[in-house]
Amino acid sequence: MTVIALVSAKSSGVTTSALAMTLSSARPSLLAECDPAGGTLRAGFFQAQITAGTGLYHLAVAERAGEDALAQAFADHLVRIDVSGNRQVLPGLTDPAQAPALERSWPALAQVMRVLSDEGGYDVIIDAGRLALESGRLHSSLTPAPLLHGADLVLLVVRATDQSLALARHMTEPLRNELTDRGTGPGALGVLLIEDGPRRAHEVADALRLPVMAALPWEPDTAAYLAGTGSAPRKLNKSALLGAARTALGHLQAAASRRALHKQYPPTPTPPVPAASSAQAAPQVAGVLQRLGQGRVDPHV
Repeated sequence: MTVIALVSAKSSGVTTSALAMTLSSARPSLLAECDPAGGTLRAGFFQAQITAGTGLYHLAVAERAGEDALAQAFADHLVRIDVSGNRQVLPGLTDPAQAPALERSWPALAQVMRVLSDEGGYDVIIDAGRLALESGRLHSSLTPAPLLHGADLVLLVVRATDQSLALARHMTEPLRNELTDRGTGPGALGVLLIEDGPRRAHEVADALRLPVMAALPWEPDTAAYLAGTGSAPRKLNKSALLGAARTALGHLQAAASRRALHKQYPPTPTPPVPAASSAQAAPQVAGVLQRLGQGRVDPHV
């Protein structure tokens, strides 16, 4: 399936957008809250019903104990957000001071998410939070760079305002360079536009020199519910935001598939680059797939 990472230059609705996509996905989906600045789902959407005993930080501890421990911990620290278990969340950090402990664990977590997508059939949505730069590159501990490197698509979330565009403009070149040098290529980078402001998609694309790959409407009531600051709208199942999120996810999945096909059948021959495929990596995280499959309900039955 697809691994999509959402980032921003400043708070622009990354977590709300990621949650909307996860909830609206027609396929099994996983939201990984990997913002080094700390997660908000625990106190927001989950209304503090999840304790600090569950979440991302514990995976750093498990990773040091080995691959088997990481696989089991990953599955154990997921939280279901629907009865079927087809939609799950990995809650984020409770304290930004925990972020440095994850620096050496990001590559292993990126591999787990890749295998969940390729072998487990999940749409993986990564909330990578606000970008932090150091000497013109992604900060090694304040940004989960390996997760961006391994993603099919990396979307810079911006609002349709001049202020949001001004902040985002400074992040586009470092992101493009990072994905060119270490990721899946500059074509993975695009914009997720939150239509909260006067700027249109073509204006945003021109300003940032990036394609607007998807857009979500500004719907305050549903957004407040997803952020945990408001009650569920009376007609949540008819929400314009969730409907648009499902459409956007479909477009993104198609874009990722086109990129994968293009890489598989390039226009000119290129020398092979040795790399571990997801199938080769699968045994390392087989425990994750096995545990996630237990009790999950097939949405098509």
